[in-house]
Amino acid sequence: MRPLTDNRPKPLLHLAGKPLIQYHLEALAKAGITKVIINHAWLGEQIEAFVKTGNQFGLEVEYSAEQEALETGGGICKALPLLGTEAFLVINGDVWTTMDVGSYQLPEGKLAHLVMVDNPDQHLEGDFHLIKGEVDDIGEPKLTFSGIGIYHPTLFDNCPTGRFSLPVLLRKAMEKNLVSGEHYQGHWYDIGRPARLAELEQKILKGDMT
Repeated sequence: MRPLTDNRPKPLLHLAGKPLIQYHLEALAKAGITKVIINHAWLGEQIEAFVKTGNQFGLEVEYSAEQEALETGGGICKALPLLGTEAFLVINGDVWTTMDVGSYQLPEGKLAHLVMVDNPDQHLEGDFHLIKGEVDDIGEPKLTFSGIGIYHPTLFDNCPTGRFSLPVLLRKAMEKNLVSGEHYQGHWYDIGRPARLAELEQKILKGDMT
């Protein structure tokens, strides 16, 4: 996302008049979620300065600061002491969606529940196969993991230290049939390039994303 992120972390990039992270916080509050943990690395102090305690969004926010970006897997592992012993929802900071994030549940006996979406143009090969509510890494066709999922803390038992990708653990759990999922077909965007951010902004301003 450079040069947009040279002096601003990605979650604070503006989209149709407000920072990207604000969309997530408002969606979480609307879903009835009250406690939020934000992990950050690059220019994370700017995120803390904007969100503060979260009270203005009706939330209670704590922070897990990283000296270097640990990716999703490493970031969750570092934040585990703040997350408690129950299943928790994770939303990647660089996606935008209109989905009801409070509508998803972790099925009994599963360690992860993934929200899958249609493959975008920049990722036509997809990530995982979804069939009858189960997610695996073998079957075809594959859908794209939205970056939104629910996880049980035991998924991260004996997780690697430092930086690592979440799919490392997900694939191990898939081998034991411990990962479920569902297909979301509403609005979802991976904001990984300035052009995609600009395209989404135009659609929001035109009212195409409601």
